Amino acid sequence: MSDDGENGSGLTDGITARILPCGDRALLVELEALEPALAAHAALAASAPDGVLELVPAARTVLVRLDARRIGLAHAEHWLRDTLATADASARLPEGPLVELPVVYDGDDLAAVAAVWGCSPAEVAERHTALEWRCAFVGFAPGFPYLVPADPALAPPPVPRRATSRPAVPPGAVALAAEYTGVYPRSSPGGWQLIGRTDATLWDARRDPPALVAPGARVRFLPVGDLPAGTTTATAPPADARVAADTAIEVIDPGALTLVQDLGRPGRATLGVGAAGAFDRAAHRLANRLVGNDETAAALEVLLGGLTLALPEGAWVAVTGGTGPVTLDGASLPPRLPARAGRDGALLHVGRLEHGLRATVAVRGGLDALAELGSRSRDTLSGIGPEPLTAGSILSIGDAVAGPVPTIDLVPLDAPDDGPLELAVRPGPRHDWFTESAHENLLSTDWRVSPRSDRTGVRLEGPGLDRTAEATGRELPSEGMLPGSIQVSPDGAPTILGPDAPVTGGYPVIAIITDAALDSLAQARPGQTVRLRLATGRP
Repeated sequence: MSDDGENGSGLTDGITARILPCGDRALLVELEALEPALAAHAALAASAPDGVLELVPAARTVLVRLDARRIGLAHAEHWLRDTLATADASARLPEGPLVELPVVYDGDDLAAVAAVWGCSPAEVAERHTALEWRCAFVGFAPGFPYLVPADPALAPPPVPRRATSRPAVPPGAVALAAEYTGVYPRSSPGGWQLIGRTDATLWDARRDPPALVAPGARVRFLPVGDLPAGTTTATAPPADARVAADTAIEVIDPGALTLVQDLGRPGRATLGVGAAGAFDRAAHRLANRLVGNDETAAALEVLLGGLTLALPEGAWVAVTGGTGPVTLDGASLPPRLPARAGRDGALLHVGRLEHGLRATVAVRGGLDALAELGSRSRDTLSGIGPEPLTAGSILSIGDAVAGPVPTIDLVPLDAPDDGPLELAVRPGPRHDWFTESAHENLLSTDWRVSPRSDRTGVRLEGPGLDRTAEATGRELPSEGMLPGSIQVSPDGAPTILGPDAPVTGGYPVIAIITDAALDSLAQARPGQTVRLRLATGRP
């Protein structure tokens, strides 16, 4: 990383920016304000070289996600600097259509917002509806718009986030944080201040475009006394009825949680959609290879085990990842080897996992589940993708065959280790927000995996990571997030973001685990020790 990227002296021409480290597969471009951030995003999008996977615009930043096999960090940084040095700093988003949203102003935080604005709760509604808003970007969740006043001169005072996030904000909630207004498309955790609710459907994957409010759109909030009964802000995709009797798999017992996953849907962060996909990508690819599938074919991700499937005659299956007893019609199957169902209705049982947390079950041909936005992956945060399996679910087998089932009698891989798990990390973009002792604790502590961990994030239990005096009490404008980012909440607790994490977030990232460490993280069991070690050498 060059000196001016680190010390903040920035670029002298074009768009002034800092380029910050972001692990081994991304860079974060930091701008002075929202408008130059949007101009930078437009300039970078117009000239992105091969190997740039995604550009994630946010309040003051653009996250640049890279395929390290096609473009290195140094090459990417040169491209960023050259592009921004000649970019048009006055470029703006094209003006989009006007969207009108009916709102009942009865939010739980009206009084708190009124105190910040120095007015009554009724006047909050009046001032909010008097403004025309513009969608600067979409983030956090699919279809969640970050709205700013179309005329910055009329902007009301910024509103701080709540000190404690709500575990579930209802769908349709209209909320404020910093200088933004947002609308929650579906129920999700959130720390914004709630001022009202709408019945508008902010996100529908069957709609084109799926986001009701896209970047550049203008928004007017219309005050109403109440909303019609029976309305909903979320719609489910239609059931997929394409199941032939000779290619059907029946779910007898789904276990604790079994999800359909492929390798995800990258490239849609501008809609607020994360990539999702298999948590243990190596296990997913291996399971597919063992049955002769394309490695991107949809398979099952089984949490803790307990899954029982009835297979059609002749179906080939393979189980990888976490290990435990696996049987086919009562006969024990060796780990990581393909097996064939000898009769219609043959029972495959994945017992409780003894090592690791997640097993992958692949069937030759892959699973022909209904795709949303180009992927069959379930995103547990956004609700996109096939629903979790339930007893009686019927799965159809697809045609994602890439070759014959390989002849193999041994895959020389060890089961996941239940001992201390070492994960390599590299500096995150906000490492300078934390004290020297916080960095020492990060790398010297035997962290414990919290039982509250899931595909959104793996929470670590241990000492709090203190911020510097300058960063204490400071709010971070929302910025792009990367799976593997170690995000630190205001109480100092670190969480390693998983594949279903939001595409943007407002907690500072002290470090990011390497791409190679993500698959190991997928197998970390509650209570297991995690040790973070600084990666050596250039990424």
